[in-house]
Amino acid sequence: MSTPIGNLGDITYRAIHILKNVDLIAAEDTRKTRILLQQYEISNKLSSYHSYNLKRETPRLVQLLLDGSAVALVTDAGTPGISDPGYQLVQACIKEQIRVIPIPGPSAFLAAIAVSGLSSHRFVYEGFLPVKKGRKTRLEQLAKEQRTIILYESPHRIRKTVDELIAYWGDRKCVLAREITKKFEEFFRGNLTELKEHLTLTKIRGEMVLVIEGNSGKNYDRS
Repeated sequence: MSTPIGNLGDITYRAIHILKNVDLIAAEDTRKTRILLQQYEISNKLSSYHSYNLKRETPRLVQLLLDGSAVALVTDAGTPGISDPGYQLVQACIKEQIRVIPIPGPSAFLAAIAVSGLSSHRFVYEGFLPVKKGRKTRLEQLAKEQRTIILYESPHRIRKTVDELIAYWGDRKCVLAREITKKFEEFFRGNLTELKEHLTLTKIRGEMVLVIEGNSGKNYDRS
């Protein structure tokens, strides 16, 4: 089930109805989900479901579903299963022939590309790049990608990532979307080298989506 990525008003009537009426809400971060529930005066049972307990919690939730309970899966913000452990539960449910119903709504990367001004006809969502192992290989593979590329990045790694993108991909048009729908929402539009300079002058905070133009041939000088 999709939940707001920042502004708590970005939730559907259907989502509120379901959160009120399911038997259990499985949340990546119960503290953040509780803020949302309090906003809409929803009193319901919460359970943690995240990358550190999914091996234990996945079979438990599946069994609850097999026993007839209704469970809503939510992530910290946005749509579960996108760069979080939600897909493991979906896989387990499909294996047991349990019906999985999507409740659509906000998604940070879709919001970012929609206002980026870069081509959105064809794009590739990469999420977070590998932190160490496989990072160089992935950057080299993506260098020739012609579609618009969407990345997620954390504040403490964004400078390093931009430096690497320039080194592997050359200077390209890009958009950095930060704190989407929140009080300090920001969209920086320019080239990667301009973004690098911007980041040296800016206090870096908040969730980030980086949208980069694909390889047009003109912005790529490697063989």
